[in-house]
Amino acid sequence: MSTTTADQKLGTTATGDQKLTKVTAAGDRRFAAIAHTLMSLWAVIVIVPMVWVLVSSFKSTSEILSSPFKLPKKWRFENYENAWTDANIGKYFINSVIVVVCALFLVMLLGAMCAYILARFQFPGRRLIYYTMLAGLTFPVFLAIVPLFFQLQNFGLLNTRLGLILTYVAFALPFTMFFLYAFFRSLPHDVYEAAQIDGAGEWRAFFQVMLPMAQPGMAAVAIFNFLGLWNQFLLPVTLNTNQDNWVLTQGMAAYASSQAYDIDYGALFAAIVVTVVPVLIVYVLFQRRIAGSVSQGTFR
Repeated sequence: MSTTTADQKLGTTATGDQKLTKVTAAGDRRFAAIAHTLMSLWAVIVIVPMVWVLVSSFKSTSEILSSPFKLPKKWRFENYENAWTDANIGKYFINSVIVVVCALFLVMLLGAMCAYILARFQFPGRRLIYYTMLAGLTFPVFLAIVPLFFQLQNFGLLNTRLGLILTYVAFALPFTMFFLYAFFRSLPHDVYEAAQIDGAGEWRAFFQVMLPMAQPGMAAVAIFNFLGLWNQFLLPVTLNTNQDNWVLTQGMAAYASSQAYDIDYGALFAAIVVTVVPVLIVYVLFQRRIAGSVSQGTFR
């Protein structure tokens, strides 16, 4: 009797496990279907406007206004030439590249060094420095505009690309340090100790051993910083009023507003494409670096 009862219990348990497995599988399929539907909808919402802007950049103004959703009768590549030269988008594009590349290099270098020191070394005031840097993430940019204006004016850096570069570095540094802190915390100590045994000093161990090991985190945070700096508008429009040093966002805003009711929409859409394409290229080339690289930086 006891053997029969035990077999019945085992059979009941097995049947319950099978039912639970079926319910779980059905729930997973429903969740996957809903997730794929939402992602497809989101992709349509993002891609369709981008394609429309791209197609419109090859149209004339009359075609855009009369038949906005049709293909152009004649593909007007001269819209890009007009945007690049007549609207000075080319000069603003070069200014943006100079400012963003220089700021990105400095912030990645300084942020990596700061995160490495805070993550790997114990010294008095380490915790205070870490939390002070984190406090910079909570500080709204618009509250610092007036102090920054007078500070750059006192140093003779107002309306210069150098002043804008340093401002970009200051505002991107806390996020960079916070992001890279977890990566340097997770790096094995054995490799660092082996480098020291081989005679490597602190600088060599950092640049030739530890920094290459943190490449996934460096690549991910570089992409985020590039996107933020490239699309920055508030800081340059306030601190960089010299038209010769305007960046692309300033040039785009000025071009769109200066045309009044006589806007060359074809050239305007061409300028928008020029603005967006670098961001898309950077993201497409390095998107895999982002996957699995976003982690929370916690102080230990």
